[in-house]
Amino acid sequence: MGRSTRILAKKKAMETFATTDTVREWSRQARSRGLSIGFVPTMGALHEGHLSLVKASVSECDATMVSIFVNPSQFNPNEDLDKYPRDLEGDSRLLEEAGCDLLFIPDRGTIYPENFETCVSLEKMPNHLCGLSRPTHFRGVATVVSKLFNIVEPDKAYFGWKDAQQALLIRRMTRDLDFCIDIRVMPIVRDKDGLALSSRNAYLSEEERRTALLIPRAIETAKRYYRAGRRSAGGLLDEVNSLFRGAEGLKVDYITCVEMETFEESTNLSNQSMMALAVFVGKTRLIDNIRFE
Repeated sequence: MGRSTRILAKKKAMETFATTDTVREWSRQARSRGLSIGFVPTMGALHEGHLSLVKASVSECDATMVSIFVNPSQFNPNEDLDKYPRDLEGDSRLLEEAGCDLLFIPDRGTIYPENFETCVSLEKMPNHLCGLSRPTHFRGVATVVSKLFNIVEPDKAYFGWKDAQQALLIRRMTRDLDFCIDIRVMPIVRDKDGLALSSRNAYLSEEERRTALLIPRAIETAKRYYRAGRRSAGGLLDEVNSLFRGAEGLKVDYITCVEMETFEESTNLSNQSMMALAVFVGKTRLIDNIRFE
């Protein structure tokens, strides 16, 4: 049954599974009926950025599955694992409204059973950007995504460009390990004030939110710089750093221009480059980026 035929059928209520066996059975039954499966892995606390991925999957695939799992292995010590926002009831409602067919909510023991010791890591790509200040983060991401891919067996998987390093790392891992999955990286979704949507935005006070608006100002500065025909990465970084200099309550983790294929630093900007940044506003770490296209 093709997607056009399925749309005409009566929409079923979203199902919720918690075990790997039930998810695998669901996926294999869907595939046996000729349905394509789209998959959106999340940690919950969903916002319109996540929902844009779900809606993209619904539009491109016959069946859509979303996972919610706050993955402990991608949090470094002293990060916000215990405080990470959780709202399963609200997330479930939003997913059903967005057209999700199945919600997978494994617990920690399901993903990391007793005596679990296997990890997936990349050699070079994590040694840049966020990987410098979060040294075990991308190993945790690659491991959990690999497990989810093996459980779900999707045709397409959807990630957001806000987490560009993560998305490109997953694309590389998928290629290197021969996962037969099309990795779809979707555009950043921004709030009305220009701040990229993030679950961690909920941590910001009103004053911190105003400070955080320096981030979209930096993105707009980079956009104007490139459109004006200027190509010096160093010149752009000088302008962007000047925006943050002296900002109260804001601490820069990194601001840099890199090549998207390798994350090596750029000297001259091109359509293969991006500017990426991470800053702390108060205790909240926020990231953003812009591709030069």
